[in-house]
Amino acid sequence: MSDITASSRFGGGGASVWRRNQRRIAPWLFLGPGILMFVLYVILPIFESVWISLYEWDGIGAKEFIGFGNYVELVDDDAFYTSLKNNVIWLVLYMLAPPAGLLIALFLNQNVRGIRLAKSLFFFPFVISQVVVGLVFSWFYDPSFGLLAELLRLVGLEPIPVLADERYVTYGIIIAGLWPQTAYCMILYLTGLNAVSADQIEAGRLDGAKGWRMLWFVILPQLRPATFIAVVVTVIGALRSFDLISIMTDGGPYGSSRVLAFFMYEQALSEYGFRMGYGAAIAVVLFLIMMVYIAFFLWRMNRDEKGGG
Repeated sequence: MSDITASSRFGGGGASVWRRNQRRIAPWLFLGPGILMFVLYVILPIFESVWISLYEWDGIGAKEFIGFGNYVELVDDDAFYTSLKNNVIWLVLYMLAPPAGLLIALFLNQNVRGIRLAKSLFFFPFVISQVVVGLVFSWFYDPSFGLLAELLRLVGLEPIPVLADERYVTYGIIIAGLWPQTAYCMILYLTGLNAVSADQIEAGRLDGAKGWRMLWFVILPQLRPATFIAVVVTVIGALRSFDLISIMTDGGPYGSSRVLAFFMYEQALSEYGFRMGYGAAIAVVLFLIMMVYIAFFLWRMNRDEKGGG
């Protein structure tokens, strides 16, 4: 009898422990698989890339430890500086996507006839493949039959071989990339505008706010979460740009349109490379640039929120 009583007490105690802590334990049970996948497929590969960057390795044979030799070689590599310069250009010009997406979202956030059709047209670039975007813009820029060439001829100008000219090629590819990126930012802001508090807008109107003042002081502060996601995704998209370059120019002409992601591919995986350690070093540099930029933005956003509070 005493054993049964002790067992029931023990079982009851275990159940009561679960009931007392289930609100703290249950979230971890749901988050656990996701955290495990994140560690296996994101965190560990980052450390493995840093480790591989310290070796000279072709991906198959034995590794030769060379310390920071790959990074020293990067310092003297002109192709690295060309890629880095192009990445900076991508990063600066890609920042046009969030404000452009916001303007389009404000335009589309109206209850007028035909607005759903307009939304679908602006949404279209986001759902199509980057390969398709690259092909469409390659045809658009073609100096013999492209639409850009025809438009220039109409105004009496000679066609410009955008993708074959070192001066214009990077900007031409960035314009192609901005098309779907702006559509993505537009979707984020449309979602954010649906959550804007009508009470705060009405209070702003009572205080005399309208137009630009309404946008700056009432609407934009409520769109900070959407702005954060838009900026972070845009920064990542600019720094990891690869597919459009591969489709439209393959890094040419003469390597002038390379970016760090494409340069990493050339060195590590293409028939011209198979230098896994050197490619990993480029990847580490790209990762550090990305983290510094995003960390700076997080710091600015956190400071602004505390200042506003």
